[in-house]
Amino acid sequence: MTKFESSVKIIPYSEVRVYTKLSDLNNLESVRERIPEDKVKDLSFDADTLRFTVPAIGQLSLRIAEREPDKCIKFETVDSPLFFNLWVQIVPVGETECKMKLTVGMEINPIMKGMIQKSLQEGLEKMAETLAAIPY
Repeated sequence: MTKFESSVKIIPYSEVRVYTKLSDLNNLESVRERIPEDKVKDLSFDADTLRFTVPAIGQLSLRIAEREPDKCIKFETVDSPLFFNLWVQIVPVGETECKMKLTVGMEINPIMKGMIQKSLQEGLEKMAETLAAIPY
């Protein structure tokens, strides 16, 4: 399994608030306007599933596979052209601050890795920056 990781982001809210917001995907409504429409289209979601279209890749669906309260939310792809896992890891720093890191894991051959590594890393970093900037 090949892993791609975002840089660690400091969020000025407790890990409980961050986890509570991110573990229910219905809360994405409050950040819909921050998602670049040239990168993500047709965004829809419910409490456990997120669906969107990425140009050049197609329709992707992510489902929350596991919730570890206040620490980690694990996603897996469902009915998607790319199969991968996404982990949102949250670590407390103090009562009013936490750290967050995103990790994508996928089975990928070395040739494909070379073709998508830069775009995937940039997308992961942009996602982490967006999640770190929202009010919790």
